[in-house]
Amino acid sequence: MFLFILLLVLIALIVGKGSYVVRQQHVAIIERLGKFYTITGPGFHVCIPFLDVRHDVSLMTEDQHMTFDAKTADNVTIELDVSIQYHVDARQDANGGSTGIWRSYYTLQDPVQQMEDYLADALRSQVPNRTLDEVFSEKDAIALSVDQVVAEKMVGFGYILVATLITSIRLPQEVQESMNRIIASKNNLESAKNEANAAKAKTVIAAEAKAEAMAAEGRGIADQRVAIAKGIKDSIDTIRGAGVTAEEADRLFEYTQWVDMMTQFAAKGPSTLVIPSDFQGSRDQMSQFLAAREAPRPAGDA
Repeated sequence: MFLFILLLVLIALIVGKGSYVVRQQHVAIIERLGKFYTITGPGFHVCIPFLDVRHDVSLMTEDQHMTFDAKTADNVTIELDVSIQYHVDARQDANGGSTGIWRSYYTLQDPVQQMEDYLADALRSQVPNRTLDEVFSEKDAIALSVDQVVAEKMVGFGYILVATLITSIRLPQEVQESMNRIIASKNNLESAKNEANAAKAKTVIAAEAKAEAMAAEGRGIADQRVAIAKGIKDSIDTIRGAGVTAEEADRLFEYTQWVDMMTQFAAKGPSTLVIPSDFQGSRDQMSQFLAAREAPRPAGDA
C-alpha cells in the first residue's frame, strides 16, 4: 500500500513537472539542460521534467516614467518628465523564428535602465540646441526626434518603442517666478495700451460727434434765419399789396413783431418789464441805439 501511494505521488509529480500552460499575450522560452531550446506560445504544452526550464516573457505594452535634467541654449536648467511605452518584438524572422523574443531575454540584463540611458543621451543632445521658449513650443518635435533615435537602438535588443512623450517641463523656482513677472508685465503693458486706445477712440468719436452736432446746429440756425428773412419779406409784400404805403407797411410789421415778442415774453410767467408809453417812443429808442452803435469810438477803445 505504501509503495502504491508513493507511485501515485511520483506520477503526479512527473505529470505536474512535464506540462505547463502559457497565458494569452505571453510566450515561454524553454531551456533544455541550460541551453535555449524553443519558444512556445499561449496554450497547454508538455516538456521533459527536470531537463526543461521555462521562462515566461510578456508581450504586453509596458509603460515607464522617467525624469531627466538638461540645460537649454539660454543656460536654464530644466527637468523633463518623460513617459515611454514599449513591448517585446514578437515579429518572426524569415525562417519563422521569433528572434526579437530571444534578443529581449538574452541580450539585456536590465532593458529599462538601458532605455533610460539612451533617452538621457538623446534628450541632452536635443535640448541644448534650443532656448527655453523653443523647448516649450517644440516639445512634441523633441519627443519625436528622441523616439526615433532610441527606437532604432532598442529594436536591436528585441524591444519596440511605441511612443515617447514629454509629459512635463519643470523650471527652477527663481526662473519660474521671473517668467511670471515678465508675463505679468507684458499683460499689464498690453492692458494699458488697450485702455489708452479705447480712451483715444472715445475722445475722437466724441469730438467728431460734437463737430457734427455743431455743424448741424449751424446749418439749422442758418436755415432758420433764411426762413425768417423770407417770411418777413413775404409779410411785408402782403401788407404792401393791401394798398398801404411802404412806410405804413413797415410800421405795421414792426408793431406786429413787437406784439409777438411781448406775447412770448408774457408766456414765460410773471415778470417786470419797463416799456415806453407808445410805440413811437420805442422806435425813437431803437434809432438812438443804432446810432450809438454806429458812432465812431475813441482811439484805443475796445
